[in-house]
Amino acid sequence: MKTLGDRRKWTDDDLCSAMKNNHSWRGVARALGLKDTSAGVIRTLKRHAGRLGLGAAHFTGQRLWSDDRLREAVPSASSWAEVLIAIDVIDNGANRARIKGHAIRLGLDFTHLKSPREAAAEGDLFNQPARLEELRYAASSVAMAWFRLRGCAVALPVEPQEYDLLVTTAKGVQRVQVKSCSARNGRGYWDVGIGRRPYTLDKTASKMPYDPETIDLFFILLGDGSIYVIPSSVLAGKVSISADGYSAYRVGDASSLL
Repeated sequence: MKTLGDRRKWTDDDLCSAMKNNHSWRGVARALGLKDTSAGVIRTLKRHAGRLGLGAAHFTGQRLWSDDRLREAVPSASSWAEVLIAIDVIDNGANRARIKGHAIRLGLDFTHLKSPREAAAEGDLFNQPARLEELRYAASSVAMAWFRLRGCAVALPVEPQEYDLLVTTAKGVQRVQVKSCSARNGRGYWDVGIGRRPYTLDKTASKMPYDPETIDLFFILLGDGSIYVIPSSVLAGKVSISADGYSAYRVGDASSLL
């Protein structure tokens, strides 16, 4: 109900409906015809929702999972890997850190969840399945071995550069950027990020393509072991690709490592 002096153009019932049918405070604001980027608007909505006793546990914001879903997943899981599977999140280092942080903010007890080290200690370490969240760290080593086995000397740059490896070939020294993709997207494609962050303090800045004059080759390792070596001229101007469309550049298979 509106009160005397209340300048709102929406009612408590409108707020109840918007809260029920949206998954973020910004979505609620848009549903009520309000500016969704205003911090003051969001604070007002939260205040009125609190007054009405409306819960926001189902909100996911940019996430694909809700607080309630995480609350259900943590107690029944025995490891963080199982938690991420339960909420349909790709298991990698960044996602694990985000989920753990969110679990802490929700006050969830996750002391029963085993770390990869603890899980490995219960059996033979080398019988454990490959952890695809480590693919990004292993990709450079795989690339170095792949080139070396083909008679190419491989060197690492002493100072940070736009390329990851220097590979000596019959055509001269090639500057190689190594990329990886641990899992297919929701449509079943291998979407590989091949862009870079601009040199800025803003970590949210959009990625930009590599200058094809500073990179000669892209070495790409996928979560199924597929290896691609693609000239930078072929990928010029791109920040992401679907590897499925570059089968002509598939040069090998490292699936036995996985």
